[in-house]
Amino acid sequence: MTPTTTAPAQVPARTRRRGGAAARVRRRLSGTPAGLAAIVIAVVWTVPTAGLLVSSFRPAEQIRTTGWWTFFSSPDVTLDNYRDVLFGSSSDGQLATHFVNSFVITLPSTVFVLVIAALAAYALSWIDFRGRDWIFLGIFALQIVPLQMSLVPLLSFFSQGVSVGDVQILPAWELNGAMAFTNVWVAHTIYGLPLGIFLLHNFISQLPGTLFEAARVDGAGHGTIFLRIVLPLITPALVSLGIFQFLWVWNDLLVALIFTGGDESTAPLTVRLAELAGTRGEAWHRLTAGAFVSMVVPLLVFFLLQRYFVRGLLAGSVKG
Repeated sequence: MTPTTTAPAQVPARTRRRGGAAARVRRRLSGTPAGLAAIVIAVVWTVPTAGLLVSSFRPAEQIRTTGWWTFFSSPDVTLDNYRDVLFGSSSDGQLATHFVNSFVITLPSTVFVLVIAALAAYALSWIDFRGRDWIFLGIFALQIVPLQMSLVPLLSFFSQGVSVGDVQILPAWELNGAMAFTNVWVAHTIYGLPLGIFLLHNFISQLPGTLFEAARVDGAGHGTIFLRIVLPLITPALVSLGIFQFLWVWNDLLVALIFTGGDESTAPLTVRLAELAGTRGEAWHRLTAGAFVSMVVPLLVFFLLQRYFVRGLLAGSVKG
């Protein structure tokens, strides 16, 4: 009896070409020339920031007369620039107060977006109700609305309320003092929700349905399922969204300037730095220190949460 042999499965030509092209790209990107090119780009990208950092520690007189690279031939370090910017007079910057304002604005604006976006994404993914898909489509479409188009209507809503004809439906908010932070919190929450709901919906809707069925068999309601099953599974995605929202709000100038009005007691760091650049441009040794004061918090947030950020990005790309 003649033994029979099974022919190896034929790999489609298109798949072979894709695999071959991917392998070639991978080899080229992991080779020595690509590594050298990456190092050159990193150095070129970092040199201006390094010059800014060196300048922030140099005396004002040396900054005005020599370039930052002369620091290495005659190093002279001082903390006067940081002391003046943080705790000096109002004309020097006095950023310590505005530093606290940035935290007061950023932390609630980030927490509100995370909580509301997670709840809305869960509802749109796993709770059946009429018009669910149309609501999600509308939220997705809101992302293409330019932020600048909504500034005037939202500011009018805060300052004048809502009226139809001569009938006042909602009164003006008229918030003063520390309560003026509420306007900025609401504005940042509104602007952050469309992207937040869209991102979290993509993660939550991909969770296995068997988890929810098993939980319902055990008698769990939507609140228990959300707190004990969904939240632990989407933690990397929540952290990624939190980093994005935190960096966006911390570095924002436009929304904070409009809804705080540049008031001394509520303006964040970015508003004060813009004023320094416009009125004290000649004292740019203070601007270098002020720039690094504003950068230190976003850098700490990114490096401390970096592992969750990478895990959150990969969670949507790796299946099985």
